[in-house]
Amino acid sequence: MAITALTASAALRYDDPKPTRISTKRPKTPSKLFQQVSHLCTQNRLSDAIRLTVTSPNPDVDSISVIIQSCGANLDVETGKEIHKFISSDQKLSTHVVLTTRLMTMYAMCGSISESRLVFDSLDERNLFQWNAMISSYTRNGCFFEAIQVFLNLLSETDLRPDDFTFPCVIKSCSAILDLNFGEQVHAMGLKLGLGSSDTFVCNALMYMYGKCGLVGSALKVFDRIPQRNLVSWNTMLGVFSENEYSDRVIDLFVELLKIGCKQDTRPDEATFVTVLPVCSAEKWIELGESIHGLAIKLSLDSQVRVNNALIDMYSKCGLLLEAEHLFFSRVNFDQSLVTWNAMIGGYARNGNISSSFELLRSLNSTKNLAANEITILNILPACMGPPQLCKLKEMHCFLIRNELQDTHELLINGLVAAYAKCGSLEYAIKVFDSTHIQTVNLWNALIGGYAQNGDPENAVRFFFDMRANGFQPDSYTIGSLLLACTHLKNLCYSKSLHGFVIRNGLERDTYITISLLSAYVQCGMVSTARVLFDSMNERDMISWNAMLAGYAQNGLPIHALDLFRKMQMYIGTKPSTVATVSALMACTDLTIPRLGRELHGFALKFGYTEDAFIGSSIIDMYAKCGLVEESRTFFDRIKHKDLVHWTVMLTGYGVNGFGKEALELYIELQTEGLKPDEYTYIGLLMACSHSGMVQEGLNYFEEMKNVRLEPKLEHYACVVDMLGRAGLLTDAAKLLEEMPVRPDGKILSSLLCACRIHGDLNLGQKVLEKLLELEPDKSEHYVLASNLYASFGIWDEVRKLRDKIKEAGLYKDPGCSWIEVGGKVYSFLAGDNDEVIPEMDKIKEVWLCLEERICEIGYIPDTSVVLHEINEEEKLEKLRGHSEKLAISYGLLSSNGIVKKLRVYKNIRMCKDCHNAIKYVTKVLQKAIVVRDNKRFHHFKDGSCSCGDYW
Repeated sequence: MAITALTASAALRYDDPKPTRISTKRPKTPSKLFQQVSHLCTQNRLSDAIRLTVTSPNPDVDSISVIIQSCGANLDVETGKEIHKFISSDQKLSTHVVLTTRLMTMYAMCGSISESRLVFDSLDERNLFQWNAMISSYTRNGCFFEAIQVFLNLLSETDLRPDDFTFPCVIKSCSAILDLNFGEQVHAMGLKLGLGSSDTFVCNALMYMYGKCGLVGSALKVFDRIPQRNLVSWNTMLGVFSENEYSDRVIDLFVELLKIGCKQDTRPDEATFVTVLPVCSAEKWIELGESIHGLAIKLSLDSQVRVNNALIDMYSKCGLLLEAEHLFFSRVNFDQSLVTWNAMIGGYARNGNISSSFELLRSLNSTKNLAANEITILNILPACMGPPQLCKLKEMHCFLIRNELQDTHELLINGLVAAYAKCGSLEYAIKVFDSTHIQTVNLWNALIGGYAQNGDPENAVRFFFDMRANGFQPDSYTIGSLLLACTHLKNLCYSKSLHGFVIRNGLERDTYITISLLSAYVQCGMVSTARVLFDSMNERDMISWNAMLAGYAQNGLPIHALDLFRKMQMYIGTKPSTVATVSALMACTDLTIPRLGRELHGFALKFGYTEDAFIGSSIIDMYAKCGLVEESRTFFDRIKHKDLVHWTVMLTGYGVNGFGKEALELYIELQTEGLKPDEYTYIGLLMACSHSGMVQEGLNYFEEMKNVRLEPKLEHYACVVDMLGRAGLLTDAAKLLEEMPVRPDGKILSSLLCACRIHGDLNLGQKVLEKLLELEPDKSEHYVLASNLYASFGIWDEVRKLRDKIKEAGLYKDPGCSWIEVGGKVYSFLAGDNDEVIPEMDKIKEVWLCLEERICEIGYIPDTSVVLHEINEEEKLEKLRGHSEKLAISYGLLSSNGIVKKLRVYKNIRMCKDCHNAIKYVTKVLQKAIVVRDNKRFHHFKDGSCSCGDYW
C-alpha cells in the first residue's frame, strides 16, 4: 500500500488551526467510590472493583477510568470487556470522551486492536483525544499503515488540528515502514503548525525517523534546532549515530552531554549507557569502555540490570572475560535477569570457551525462576559452527530436544540446520530439516546455503528446484547461496546462468544479490565484468566497495585497488572500513612499494585501526613482504594484545625473508606465551625451514604437527617437498609425493620439477613433468619449466618442440621483468631491453660492465649454463648482462650517483643462479646492501652473502 497515494494535498495544506482540546474538570476531592476502587485495583482485585462500581447508585467517571487503566496494565482483556459492557449500557457513559479514549487504549495494550477500532467507529462525534488514541493504538500494535490512514482521515474529514501527541505517533509509523517521503511531508506540516522545530517530543520522533532511514545529517539538523533538549533528545541522537555506525560521533556527542550534565534533566541515564557501550564493543575500544564503566559507577547506574548487561557484553566482545565474569557473578545473589545470563553465555561462546557456555547453560536451567530460551541457544550456536565442534553441536541438539525447545522458534531450526551444514554434517542437517513442521524460505535457504558452503553445488541446485516446487519463492539469500557455490567452484558458466535468472526475475536491484554476483565474477577472474556491475549500482554501500576492492587485490591488480580505495574515500565521505583498508594493504604488499605501505600505515594510525587484529597482521605482512623485516618486527612488538594471527604472520615474514633462525626463535617465544600453534603457524615454520636450508628442523616440525593432532594438509606437504627439493634430496621428495594422502596439485609438482632442473636429475624431472602436464595441460609456465629442464641438459630438439607447442597453443610466456623505485617513481626493465626502449640503456649497461670488471677481480665467474638458448658463449655472456635485475640495480646506482645505501629490486620470476652470485659480489665491492624479491622469496644481500644461504 503506497502511503503517498493516500495523501490528499489539501489535507497537508493546513491553514486554519482551531482549538480542539476539551477541558474536563474533576472534583477537587476524590469520591469515596474512587478511593475504594483504586485500592482494589492496586491489589489486582479487578472483578471486585467492577462489582463495587456496577452496584453503586452513582458510579463516577474517575472510578470507571481507573478500572479500565488497570485492565490495560494487567493485559486483562476479559475483565476489560466486562467494564466495557457496563459502559455501553449507559448512554451518557458510552459517549464520554475520557472513557472511550481509555477503552481504545486498554484494548490496544491488550493487543485487541479490532476491539479498539470498534469503539472508535461507534462514536458519532470524535475529538482529538479519540483520534490520537486510535492512531496510537495502531502504532502500538505495529499496524503502521493503518495508523497513517487514520491520520489522513483526521486531516480530510475534520477541522481538528493535530498536536504534539499526534505527530510523534505518525512519525513513528513512518520510521517503521521507512517511508521517508511521507515522513518529510509530515515534518513540513509540523513546521507549518509550529511543532516541527519547537516541540521537543515531535523533534525526538523526527530524529528517530531520519536515523532509521539513514539520513543522519537530517536528524542532526533537527537535533541542533531543538530549543530545549531533554535527555530523550540526547539519547535519540546518540542512537541515530550508533545505528548508522558513526562511532566517533557517538563518543563526541556523549562527551558533549557530559559537559552539560550538571543539569538534572540531562544527566546520563540507563538508556544513555546502553546506547554508548555497544559502540565500545563494536570498535573494541577497551580503555574507553572502562572509563564509561567508571562513570556508570560514579552515577550509581552500574547496578541497573540493562547497564550491567551492556557492560558484560562489552567486556566479553573485547575479549576481557575475567571482567565480564566479575560483573556476572557479582549479581548471582540478587536481581539477575535472563538477559544477563544470555550475555555471559554468549560471551563465553564468542571467545571460543564453549565448555564454560555449556556449564553456565546447565546452571541456568537449575535455577528456580529462570530457564533457557531461544535467545540463549542462539548465543551458543554460532560457536558450534565448524567441524571441530560437531560433538558440542549434537550435545546442544540433545539439550533442545530434552527441554522441548527444538520446534519452538523458527530461528532455532534454521540455526541448527546451518550449524550442522557448517560442521560438514549435511546428513544431520537433512534430518533436522525433515523432522520439523516449520517450513519457511529461511529454512530452505539454510539447507541450500549449507550445500553451497560445503562445495556441493549440485545438491544446492536440487534443493533450489525442490523449494520452488513446494511453493516457496527464492529471495536474495537463496540466489546469494547459489552464487557462493559458483564462487567456490569458480564456475563462470553457472555464474552467468544465475545472472540471467536474476535479470529475468527483476532481482538486479537487490544490493545483496548484486554484491554476490560481483564476488562470483571476481572469483572466476572476470574482474572487468565485476567492475561493470559495480559501476551500474545506483547506491553503493560499504560492502560493495569492500567486495570490489578485494576483487582487485585478489586478482593481482594492486594499482586498480589503490585507485579505487582513493575514490572510495571521496565517494563515501567517511573513513573506509577495516576490510577496505586490509585490501589496500594487500595491494601495497603486491606492489612491494614501501612508500605506499607506510602511507597506509599512517592512515590506519589516524583512524585508530592499528589495534584491529586484521589490520595489525596486514601491516606486519606488508612490511615483511616489502623486505622491511625490522619495521615489521618493530610494529609487531608495539601491539599490546597479540593473538595467534599476529605471531604467525611475523613468523612467516621471517621465513620468506630467509631469516630461519629468527623464525624458530619466535616460535619458541610464541609457545612461552601459552599460545597453541595452528595449521597456519606450521606452514610458516616449514616455509622458514625450507627457505633457510634447515631440513632436519623442518622434518621435526612436520612430525610435531602429527603429535599435536594437526593433520597435515596439501600446503604442509608442499612446504616439505619444496624444502627437500631445495636441499637436493630429490629421492626423499619424490617418495613423500607418492606417499602423501592428498592428491598433489600443480604448484607442488612444478616445485619438484624446478628442483630437478637445478640439481640435474633428468629422469625424475621427466616423470614429474608427465604428471604435471596431465594435471594442468593449459598452463604456459609448465612448458617453460620443461623447456628449461631439457635446455639445461642440452637437449635442444625437445626444447624446440616445447617452444613450438607453446606458440601453437597460443600460450604466453611472461618475460623476466624487474622494477625499482627511485625518487617516488617506479622504473621497470625487461630482460634484453635496449636503447630503443630505454634512452639511457647505454649508460646503464656501462655501469654493469664496470661492476662486472670489479667483481671478476675478486672471484666472480659468469655462469653461462643458466642461459637456456642454443647460442655461443659470447652471446650467452651478453644475455646474462641483459637480465632485468642487473639492469634495475645498474639504474638505481646510476640515478643516485652511488650515494644510496640500500637498493630494493623486485622481480616477477625466479632469480637465476648467476644473478644471485653476481649480486653477492656487488655488495662486497660496493659495501652496499641490496634486497631482491623474486616470485619465490626475498634475498637480503650484504657483504658478499645472502640471507637465503644459497637456498632459493
